[in-house]
Amino acid sequence: MKKLVFDYYDWAEFQRFLDSLPSKDAVKLTKLISKIEIYGLAVAQCQEWTKKLEDNLFEIRSQFGSNIQRAIYFHVSRNQYLITHGFTKKRNKTPESEKKRGRGRRNTYFHERRNDDEQN
Repeated sequence: MKKLVFDYYDWAEFQRFLDSLPSKDAVKLTKLISKIEIYGLAVAQCQEWTKKLEDNLFEIRSQFGSNIQRAIYFHVSRNQYLITHGFTKKRNKTPESEKKRGRGRRNTYFHERRNDDEQN
């Protein structure tokens, strides 16, 4: 099995999100992303580290104490995944606004990629 690779839609934005978190929360989320890359999605789903939100839109689920962090991602190709953004969750259900943001970035990514393919 090939190792999964997570990349970031906007690394600078995701880094600002991590910087805004208490250090233990940021460390937990980044370590969880690394664990998913190492152990794969089957283990991640069994351990409830990830959850499918809708067609090709998922969340990485991190919690430290009462602080709940999420990172939205989608599948790009083969073993590549793209994290769209992170957020702090305040309720049980993932807010529609966060899904919409992830969906929009996913759609933009594939639209730009399609345009690049057509130009080449």
